[in-house]
Amino acid sequence: GHNILILARELGQYLQLGTTIDDAIGEAYDKTAKWLGLELRRSGGLAIEELARKGDAGSIKFKVPMKHHKDCNFSYAGLKTQVRLAIESKNIDAETPSSSASIEDQSSRADIAASFQRVAVLHLEEKCGRAIEWALEMEPSIKHLVVSGGVASNQYVRDRLDQVAKKKGLQLVCPPPSLCTDNGVMVAWTGIEHFRNGRFDPPPPLNELEDARLDLRPRWPLGEEYARGKSEARSLRTARMHPSLTSMIQASQRQEQT
Repeated sequence: GHNILILARELGQYLQLGTTIDDAIGEAYDKTAKWLGLELRRSGGLAIEELARKGDAGSIKFKVPMKHHKDCNFSYAGLKTQVRLAIESKNIDAETPSSSASIEDQSSRADIAASFQRVAVLHLEEKCGRAIEWALEMEPSIKHLVVSGGVASNQYVRDRLDQVAKKKGLQLVCPPPSLCTDNGVMVAWTGIEHFRNGRFDPPPPLNELEDARLDLRPRWPLGEEYARGKSEARSLRTARMHPSLTSMIQASQRQEQT
C-alpha cells in the first residue's frame, strides 16, 4: 500500500515505521469521491476537499480507525465501509453528478465529504505524530516531515499535518501540487539519484534474447520494519517477497569495503 511512514537517514537508508494494513488514504479519497458522483479528472483528494468546504464536518460521526492501536499503521477499509453505508442511507446516486443533484442532495454529499475528510485526516495526524516521536528517539537531529503523493495536493491535509509537524518542532515539506500526481515521477527521480551514486545494473549484452526473463518486483519494500511498528493485523498477502532496498544497498556497500 502507499500509506507508508519512513525514517529516511539518507538515499537508500530507510526504516519503515508504519504502513497500511489494508487500504491507503488515497484509495479512500478516490472511492468516496466516486461514490459521491464527483469529477475525478484531477484527484479524489482535491474533489473531496472542494465539496467538504460546503459541508458540516461534525454532521456524521464516523469512527476513527485503529484508535486503540498504539502503533503507526493505518487502516482505511473500515472507514470506506462507513462512508458507503452513509451514502446508501441518504439514497445518493453516484450516477447523478453532484453538480446536477438537488439542493438537499448536494448538502448531504457535502456533509459526508466533510465528515469523511475530518476522520480520514485525523487518523493520518495521530499516526504521523507517533511516527515523529519514534523517529526523534532514534534521530534527534531530524528537522523535516516530508509528505508526498496524490493526497499531498489536498490543502486540508497539508494544513493539519503542518500543525502536527510544528508541535513536534519540525518543518513540513511538500512538493508543489503539480508533482503530487503519479508515482512514476517519484520513482524516476529516485532512479536518477541512485544512478548518480553508481547504483545501477550494467546494460544487457547486445546478443541477449528479446524474450529474456526479467526479475519483476511488484512488492519491494524500501526498508526493514521497525520492531515497534510491526502489525499483527496485517494480511499475509503483504508478506515480503524480496529483501528490502536498504538491505541490498547495505550488503553492496559491505562488499565494496572488503
